[in-house]
Amino acid sequence: MTIAPSNARRPRPTAKRKRRKPDPVKAWVKRLDRTRPALLEDVLDGLASIYGREPWRRRLDPTSELILTILTQNTADVNAEKAFEAMRLAYPSSAPVERHVPGLGWGGSGLSEGSPPDWMAVELAPLPELIDVIRPGGLGPQKAPRIQATLRTIREARGDHYLEFLGDMAPLEARDWLTAIGGIGKKTASVLLLFCFDLPLMPVDRHVERVSHRIGLIPAKATADQAHDYFLAMLRPEQAYEAHVNLIHHGRAICHARRPDCAVCPVRARCRYVDPRAP
Repeated sequence: MTIAPSNARRPRPTAKRKRRKPDPVKAWVKRLDRTRPALLEDVLDGLASIYGREPWRRRLDPTSELILTILTQNTADVNAEKAFEAMRLAYPSSAPVERHVPGLGWGGSGLSEGSPPDWMAVELAPLPELIDVIRPGGLGPQKAPRIQATLRTIREARGDHYLEFLGDMAPLEARDWLTAIGGIGKKTASVLLLFCFDLPLMPVDRHVERVSHRIGLIPAKATADQAHDYFLAMLRPEQAYEAHVNLIHHGRAICHARRPDCAVCPVRARCRYVDPRAP
């Protein structure tokens, strides 16, 4: 019998591999496919039955879209329009005239035809002056320094205020570039990229969030910020624009925060707000 030397190395026990935590977004999409098949398609078809399928078209140049979207934060779209128009008058430019056709989903009446503001003049304006100019839009003391910081960050990174280069980037890369700017979140970045370049990103505002939670498209505890990634996983690229404009319009027209008009809702048969057991 051979006796192993006392100093022989014993084989080390194989380390157990840690299981990766499942991706909650992928897990949710799989769960919807399994338990509520064709939910997203039925919702989009139902909304299209009364709102149609509006074709994509650019609304404004990217810098104007970005600043207008900042002006809409925590205020009505109609007030943001007033503030943007006031900036045009206070800081005129010789840039080409733009025609704003907001389309379905916009809560205001649309901007008048006009050139975008002189963004360098806006960036360098005395802060109290800019606050006073955009006061009709509400929250001027908060938004004026945010607008100036945004314009300054873009100019320092690119040498000017133009954002057309974003259209040549991959959608998430472009979103990351924008959200690296202080005060710009996924919603604001997605609005710019969807409406200016038709990049397949889904902006989630309070209306989209409310409607999506009620139907059960996104988890009950998902925040608006998290909802962007749930929709990114659920939607095909060609569905992003239609989903955004119809969901946001539905939230304004029928699925109100208070007293939603469920009797005329085209997706009531699949809505968990109407029936907690809806398929």
